[in-house]
Amino acid sequence: MFIKHNYPMRDFINRSKEIELLNRLKAKAGLVVVYGRRRVGKSRLLRDWLKQSGGCYSQSIEGSTNLQIEQLYKDLAGSLSTKIVPKSWEELFQLIEHENAPLSICIDEFPYLVASDPTLASRLQRWIDSSTKRNLLLILAGSSRRMMFDLFLDDNAPLYGRAHRIIQLEPMSYQNFCEALKLDSTVLDSFLKFSLVGGIPKYWELINPHDDVLAMAQDLYFDFAPFMQGEPRRILRDEKLDDINPASVLEIVGRGAERPSEIAARLQTKHQNLSRVLQHLMQANLLSREIPFGSNIKDAKRTVYKIADPAMRFWYRVYSPHQSLWSSYTKQHKQQLIYDNASSLFEENVRARFPGAGRYWESNLEIDIVAPTTSGKKELLVGEVKFTELSAAKRQSLLQELEQKWRATKLASKFKVSEYRVFDVGELGG
Repeated sequence: MFIKHNYPMRDFINRSKEIELLNRLKAKAGLVVVYGRRRVGKSRLLRDWLKQSGGCYSQSIEGSTNLQIEQLYKDLAGSLSTKIVPKSWEELFQLIEHENAPLSICIDEFPYLVASDPTLASRLQRWIDSSTKRNLLLILAGSSRRMMFDLFLDDNAPLYGRAHRIIQLEPMSYQNFCEALKLDSTVLDSFLKFSLVGGIPKYWELINPHDDVLAMAQDLYFDFAPFMQGEPRRILRDEKLDDINPASVLEIVGRGAERPSEIAARLQTKHQNLSRVLQHLMQANLLSREIPFGSNIKDAKRTVYKIADPAMRFWYRVYSPHQSLWSSYTKQHKQQLIYDNASSLFEENVRARFPGAGRYWESNLEIDIVAPTTSGKKELLVGEVKFTELSAAKRQSLLQELEQKWRATKLASKFKVSEYRVFDVGELGG
């Protein structure tokens, strides 16, 4: 029998800003919204903070409204002075309203409640607008980025403008990953491991940092009943994107068709028909849109799409296309697939260090980094990224090639280059 590893839950890494903000917001009270993708650590952060600061946490369930009210009341009962059991949302709101003591309440996966009762947002809005309770901190949290946006950031939504603060909990960084797993961030192998799971802390708990990257990939993705087996489906379900088209688009992009026209051709439809599903996947932060540096965002012909989340990128770029034949591949072939996938992620991580940076490409050339400098918009840093260790001679040769390549671009006549730079894996520890 195959036994999965059971590694201990790791300590919080780099959530001090969120905790400090929650502490300040508690003193002000009011409505706070927290959202972030599944497994990012949102629920654990909120549970731990409420435990330390004194407050109530309730995990919403998927079910009928009556069951949801019953569950929420059960979770809050220990902090309420009354034993009256509410039968409606308004009765529950009134129980909270009549408490004299300060209260901090978190309702996690709030979209589950709205999915069961679409009128809840309007009913909650009426209570918030009429409430006289000034010592209540109400935290509404959710994993569905699309639904949380529709509930709180759409200016037509009942709860628009009611939140004192909206906190988006982002995936953590490569440096955080290495700190949590006690890995050397300057070593290429550490980044290869990061490329399998990205900045999602829950995934970090599933791996043995002492395993080599092939063993880690096997355990997470390719073994019998691996943990990651249902992750894309669960994430798409959270975002209400569990019909066939969003999954098909991710499969197609993962296999290398990144332009809207290419995606549409694979789906045997017109690219105009894809605009809605592409927009929804971007709102869910599953896809990112990219245009050449200096181009107009409305230029659809030059737009390309990439899978934004590292773990989902590995799934659709490596696991899904190769799962059937993986066991027949040589060790070197498997390593090359993992390396090639990690290389694209490394390039993006380096580029992200420079505000306003982007890739630039024309029909016959590509430049990895073009970034404005602090001296002015007309002065640029132009860079090449290599996911390997370069010798001094090779670095010098690449610099010369980069300068020649830039001079051949259409942008060369419009901008002055203040620095040409080649980046290699020596940047990992930075």
